[in-house]
Amino acid sequence: MDTSTPARGSQIQRVELFLFKQDIENVAFDVNPGGIDMPGVRNTRTRLGVVVETRDGHRGEYIGGRSDTYLHAKFLAKWILGMDAFGREQIYEIARRYLRKEDRIGACQIDNALWDLAGKSIGASVTHILGGQKRRLPAYASTWFAGPGGGLASPEAFADFAEECYGLGYRAFKMHGWTDGGIENDINAILALGERVGGRMALMHDSACHLKTFGDAVQVGKACDKAGFFWYEDPYSDGGLAGHAHRRLREMIRTPILLGEHVRGVEAMANLVLLDGTDFVRADPDLDIGITGTMKIAHFAEAMGLDVELHGNGPAHRHCMAAIRNTNFYELAMVGPSRGQAVNSIYASDYSDTLDAVGADGCFPVPEGPGLGVEYDWDFVKNNLVDHIVIQ
Repeated sequence: MDTSTPARGSQIQRVELFLFKQDIENVAFDVNPGGIDMPGVRNTRTRLGVVVETRDGHRGEYIGGRSDTYLHAKFLAKWILGMDAFGREQIYEIARRYLRKEDRIGACQIDNALWDLAGKSIGASVTHILGGQKRRLPAYASTWFAGPGGGLASPEAFADFAEECYGLGYRAFKMHGWTDGGIENDINAILALGERVGGRMALMHDSACHLKTFGDAVQVGKACDKAGFFWYEDPYSDGGLAGHAHRRLREMIRTPILLGEHVRGVEAMANLVLLDGTDFVRADPDLDIGITGTMKIAHFAEAMGLDVELHGNGPAHRHCMAAIRNTNFYELAMVGPSRGQAVNSIYASDYSDTLDAVGADGCFPVPEGPGLGVEYDWDFVKNNLVDHIVIQ
């Protein structure tokens, strides 16, 4: 028997891609493309939804990730028609090769939808398929960038917001600082956070590669040392890719470095780690070939004795984290005093990634239903379509 030929019923028969728009409030993207907290501002963002169906009627769904991968997902969807929907490793290998020039990000939504399909087909959550047991995930509030006129316009505003988050239940807090080319405000905010909530909250600084020079990165890192920060993320403009430089930075400061948001795939991440470029490892189901790729990175990090921290939030992230031993915090991104977030809810269930949805214990729950355990509001999606493609 040819075991590479899938049973007819489990063959992928249809893939639907939904590109739709969604209104966003209280976030300014024109001042900084990364977004700043800005009360009263209105914007529109596009999002991508994927539905995968098999011949025997099993269905997997996912909404999330980067919408600019729409054409990459369309390209990959054509190649997986007729393949076994449960053969995620084979589809992962196809995505690695066929999307190798596009960093494979366009495969993420499809892979996550396939995991949802697998769980629904047997009535089990993705967490249980992965062998996980966690039910609640300690979270950190991850802020918008600083900017004039917004809710995070000064070092003191960051400290005030950290206090507010502590009152909501969070016991960890990450700041995204200024992107104006200077370092004084970042340093002052780091020190203010250390003074105000240090010892009560795990603190992180994410430069998002905006610091201009290695020298700037060292100075900000020394401020993190002084304030007792838990990690220092993507310090400067190399893009978080230069293993040698970050190894040198690690020799000059005490605060652990976290890299990997811009490093795609387990092979590239392994190279960075083996160059001693980072202390913590990043992974993201919306960037690293879905849940399949994320778990490969997590297992590699575990083999190296390192912790892996998931970038961003969403149901796929929660299920992965629930099945990973060597991880610390769930990232609730991006948030600010004005309560604007990068994306609004598209769920017909009670799932929420809003700032105020955190539990009194500082945790978010892992969805317990079959598959990803969430229901999407497909009526909203269809009423706000930008483009829709059916591949069958």
